[in-house]
Amino acid sequence: MATTRADSAGVARSPGTEDAPEAPARRRLRPRTRDVIALGIIALALLIPLRGLLRNPGPPMEEGFMLTFPERLLRGEIPNRDFLHLYGPGSLWVLAGVYKVLGAKLEVERLFGLLQQAGVAYGAYFIARWWGRKVAVACALIAMVIMLPPAGLTAFAWTGGVALALLGLAVGLHARATPDDRRGVRLAVVSGILFGLAFLFRLDLVVACGLAALTLVWGAPRRRVLALLGATVATSSLVLVQFVMAGFGNAFRGMVLQPVFDLRPGRRLPVPPSWGTLDGFLQKVGDIPNPLWWPLPVPPASNQLFLWFFANLAAIATLVGVGVWALRRDPTSIRARAVLASGLLALGMVSQTLQRPDSTHIAWVSCVSIGLVPIALMEVLAAWRARAPERRVPMARHGWLLACGIPAVGLLLLVPTFTFRSYADFTAQTFGTHRTSFLIERDGVRFYYGDPTVAAAANAMIPTLDRIVRPGDRLLVGPSDLRKTVTSEAWIYALYPEAVPGTYYIEMDPGIANAKGSRLADDLRRADVVVLSRIWQNWDEANDSAKLGDPTPNRILERRFCPVDTFEPWFEVYQRCSRAEP
Repeated sequence: MATTRADSAGVARSPGTEDAPEAPARRRLRPRTRDVIALGIIALALLIPLRGLLRNPGPPMEEGFMLTFPERLLRGEIPNRDFLHLYGPGSLWVLAGVYKVLGAKLEVERLFGLLQQAGVAYGAYFIARWWGRKVAVACALIAMVIMLPPAGLTAFAWTGGVALALLGLAVGLHARATPDDRRGVRLAVVSGILFGLAFLFRLDLVVACGLAALTLVWGAPRRRVLALLGATVATSSLVLVQFVMAGFGNAFRGMVLQPVFDLRPGRRLPVPPSWGTLDGFLQKVGDIPNPLWWPLPVPPASNQLFLWFFANLAAIATLVGVGVWALRRDPTSIRARAVLASGLLALGMVSQTLQRPDSTHIAWVSCVSIGLVPIALMEVLAAWRARAPERRVPMARHGWLLACGIPAVGLLLLVPTFTFRSYADFTAQTFGTHRTSFLIERDGVRFYYGDPTVAAAANAMIPTLDRIVRPGDRLLVGPSDLRKTVTSEAWIYALYPEAVPGTYYIEMDPGIANAKGSRLADDLRRADVVVLSRIWQNWDEANDSAKLGDPTPNRILERRFCPVDTFEPWFEVYQRCSRAEP
């Protein structure tokens, strides 16, 4: 990607050339070696906590369905026709291919999640590379320490979509900057494909990718405009395959109507987050009473979320504002265009934070906004240096420390629990310290839970399920009260691949699975074995998630299913009375 460009002064430079005084005649390391070292630092930062992350408890429902959905796809089932899937089909298609080769196991899913996290970090690196290696590495590490702890290695479709969008923007900047038209067209095609894939992973990235792509093509040569937009549209149109396979009504309802209208009342949280209390139930149970020792003062977790929420918005405003200002100063500057495109990319994602401002959803946006805010600050410093030439030398040497230090130190002091402290915790777990993870295993398929009593109950339940679950049986996993479908232990499906998930709602969401007239009652009538969980029975949030829904499934369970065993205090196992043992 070593192309020439015009900087804000109109001087042709290579991406990554730093505004510094003349280098000494003898260089210790060649540029290619320095590039390898820079990329290696990021890789090392990703790999240091890997062992801890591979054994860390994951979100039970989300990680469970990311294991189960692609496997169902491999068996001929179609998302939104045979099971609910609220996101784009791209992630499932890719994971299905990975599982086909390597198997549907937790370790495989998490290593794929690591690849997605690497995509976020390296995407930030290549965007910031126009300001030099030091700034680029700093941006990558800030983005990583924001994104990695809340999301972990769970192969969320959002993480993959953000990684693809960042990489699409990075390639698009080079497509815009290169003087070689043929190369520019080829890079524009690659950029468009990456933007299109991001959309296939998460349809709600359409605004973010659209704004970033339009910033890249605005004022660009016609051939490159057509190449980038054409590749984006052509790749995005693959979503029509999903509409054809699932049926237009099923796909539109599952990927558009239900996540936008049906899901929001039961998942939204107060905006802004409350200062004195945690609003999300998962955030409350995740507020560990005995956290890893930390040498610095730690604000209460609710205070951190509140400050993080506004820091994210401020970073977006800074990127967009500086980008517009810098581009007006010099419309030919690729740096100014990179700042503006990064800000608009983050702005297009901000609905994630506004709909549910917990640590995961703030991180999903701020890995871009706060992660790349140093490039906006570098542009401001460059303009300041231009007005004060006598300060050019010291600021050229140390300005990057100020630009990168502001967001890094801000996170360290104001949001440590969800960033640096969690990263340190995963690192400690890598080396066997402070591990709070307990193994659940069946036939080599593993899952980890953070509560030892849940792991003990699940391991005790497995022999009973082994006895009553037959190949091809319809196994249904749900909450102990089927009127309150806040989440599910979907990982249990991954332990029993020989069974068929007995419900359309592998992912159980309030306002959807428990809605009056949903498929849940009919699914229960056809089920053979039912596992109910009490783990989340005390779920309580400032939304409609705890609102009781259709009582019909509970009545069907009482009439048609006989209890097999209870595994205190968490699980109850039932089987259809017509096949119960005498």
